[in-house]
Amino acid sequence: MLDVLSDADYELFRKVIYDESGITFSATNRSILDSRIKEILRKKNLNTPQEYYALISKDPEEMKIMLDAVTTNLTRFFRNQPHFDSFVNYVIPHVIEYKKTTGDRTIKIWSAGCSTGEEPYTIAMIMKEICPPDFNFQITASDISLKSIMTAQQGFYPDARVEGVPENYLSKYFTKVDGGYQIKDEIKNTIRFDYHNLKHDSGARNLDVVFCRNVLIYFDEAAQLAVINHFYDSMGPHSYLYIGHSESLFGMKTNFEFIKTEWACFYGKNTNK
Repeated sequence: MLDVLSDADYELFRKVIYDESGITFSATNRSILDSRIKEILRKKNLNTPQEYYALISKDPEEMKIMLDAVTTNLTRFFRNQPHFDSFVNYVIPHVIEYKKTTGDRTIKIWSAGCSTGEEPYTIAMIMKEICPPDFNFQITASDISLKSIMTAQQGFYPDARVEGVPENYLSKYFTKVDGGYQIKDEIKNTIRFDYHNLKHDSGARNLDVVFCRNVLIYFDEAAQLAVINHFYDSMGPHSYLYIGHSESLFGMKTNFEFIKTEWACFYGKNTNK
């Protein structure tokens, strides 16, 4: 059985993963790639990394499966509460104020790198609570992991996974079932889940809010800038971007404005703080 990837095999997979997705594996997280390639070889009854590399090189679907397997999907409901506090108290009120001047009554939100759905469902529940009756909202949630998207679309979460959900939200927007909780259709129907590789432009335009938290850390500087520029192109003239609390656009040549509020920090496009 393979112990670890050879340096040559590691470089092959590291490069193809970067070329296909922008995700970077370095010396510090090489062991993650080693273990996940080993697991794939075991499941597929393949003997060598070269066999699997040949397979992904000729089969685009197998490439997607491989990218799914090597990405990390860690998330939870209401993760980083200060972000959502600022979303409720600052961002959405400013978005609504601006949209009233345009006549557009639809708030468009993208949860990029949505993993198993906790983030977009959190956003949807909040929007159900705070969206004015004369407005509506649309949420797109995307990820490079097809398996995660399928979990998100099902909207079922074991008991342990709903920790952190306020009791009033849990009783209002979830149904208790055997082994866990099921998101109600009134929330599920507000979200469109989609496979998307952040290396590419999504084609979306005029988004009001983009969440892409704890995703940029997997990219090198060049890939980070490309992703940020894609976000900028997808966003409307008065819009907001959330990235992870350990991530920053500092030193990056972008047109986003840094916004600091009493709740949290985030970025704006043409928001004229």
